[in-house]
Amino acid sequence: MLTIQKRMSNTFFALLSLPATAMGFALSIQISALSWILSTKYHLNIDDVGLVWASGPIAGILGQVIIGIISDKVWLWNGRRRPFIFIGGFLAALMLLALPYIDVISSSLGFNGILGVAIAVALTLDLAINVSFNPTRSIIADVTKQGVERTKGYAWMQTISGTFGVLAYVIGAVWNNYVLIFTGVVLVILLSIVPPFFIEEPKELQKESGSFEKLHSSKTSFVEILNSIQPLWGFLIYAVYAITMRLLQIKFNNYYVEIICFAITIVFILKVLFKKTEGDSKHEVGLIGFKKVLAAHSFTWIGIQTMFVYMFAYVQYKVFNFAHGSEISADVQIEMGRVVSISFLILNAVGAVLPAFVLEPITRKIGRVKTHAICISTMALSYAAMLLFGFQPIVIYIIMGFLGIGWAATISLPFAIMSQKVDQTKMGLYMGLFNLAVVLPQLVASFGVGQAVSAAADKSLIFVISTVTLAISAVLWFFVREE
Repeated sequence: MLTIQKRMSNTFFALLSLPATAMGFALSIQISALSWILSTKYHLNIDDVGLVWASGPIAGILGQVIIGIISDKVWLWNGRRRPFIFIGGFLAALMLLALPYIDVISSSLGFNGILGVAIAVALTLDLAINVSFNPTRSIIADVTKQGVERTKGYAWMQTISGTFGVLAYVIGAVWNNYVLIFTGVVLVILLSIVPPFFIEEPKELQKESGSFEKLHSSKTSFVEILNSIQPLWGFLIYAVYAITMRLLQIKFNNYYVEIICFAITIVFILKVLFKKTEGDSKHEVGLIGFKKVLAAHSFTWIGIQTMFVYMFAYVQYKVFNFAHGSEISADVQIEMGRVVSISFLILNAVGAVLPAFVLEPITRKIGRVKTHAICISTMALSYAAMLLFGFQPIVIYIIMGFLGIGWAATISLPFAIMSQKVDQTKMGLYMGLFNLAVVLPQLVASFGVGQAVSAAADKSLIFVISTVTLAISAVLWFFVREE
């Protein structure tokens, strides 16, 4: 074991953050370049772009949970998480390299259209990211102790990852997205392959106080898994429905199914929020806490994913005054891409600075949950400001800076909050289940929101949805109990 790991120095926390940074960089490229390249180079419709984005969360539903379960049990190459970080990093780099050549790949395979190949590339890319994201986050919980040390680990993860995310958007803004893609291929390979060799993983995971005592068995049943994600049942039902309808190419002009699924979600969330836990075991109290985190986090991601996927459409419509399908010159396309890249650059710059240097010290004074709830509240207000004033690039950039407060909290604090409530010996499993609070809402954004945005004449609907969902999330976070 390295001396820096024994002492848990800042240098070790930085090293520990690099595998997650590799996946974060790949995700930044996906956010910055995927919608842009599909819309401008391959001329896909908005709902088709949403379908391509949906393929990734579909992969994540199975990928994170399955890999989490396996990585809790396996021991290979002197590591539990290490093998999956290696494999995911290699596949992610390969799929990034494929992005600019989707048309070439499609032609070489003899396909008439490129949508199928685009979905295959996006699916493999996001599956690779998901394969690695779970182990890169779980390894932080494996080698740190509950409390301040673990919060610091996840804060440093976001600071280092966010810094590289800023680099990604700088490259996209200063040069172009093609340079960003090729740079990403190299960085993803290096950061996912080299650092794990210098991190010593514990061969036996220690059970800590406050964890799920009843679930400390070698196996977890499917029923237990479904019970653990009860607040997400409405999202899950909708995901199955939306995927089926899209595969069968069936379209409905009403939103009855969406309303029913939303009602199911609200019912189970209210059930969790008002469940009394006096006299319950630590297992039951922890399970209720885990469910509350899932509920709150899920609504955060509907709003965030809506921004990620459709920001380009908003900029095209509201800033450059082009309707979807309009003929746009190559120079204007590049300029629109630059506005989006700078926007996400600012978002990630704030997200990189705040976790370790601002949010983590604040959590020591007022707690993780309250800090996170306040940050999510500022994000809801910032989305409302975008809706009312975001019609010029400079205004968008300022608002994105405030959105960065919520973004910084979203990708750092929930991991520390969640990891306090679950069985430490099944961290990979619960990290995978926690990821469902991300990928299932992402499917809602890709299918339901995509259909609504595509049909809406005013693309401001994008930020109406984001404002409402973040406001709901902020309220739900205030119901989560601080450990």
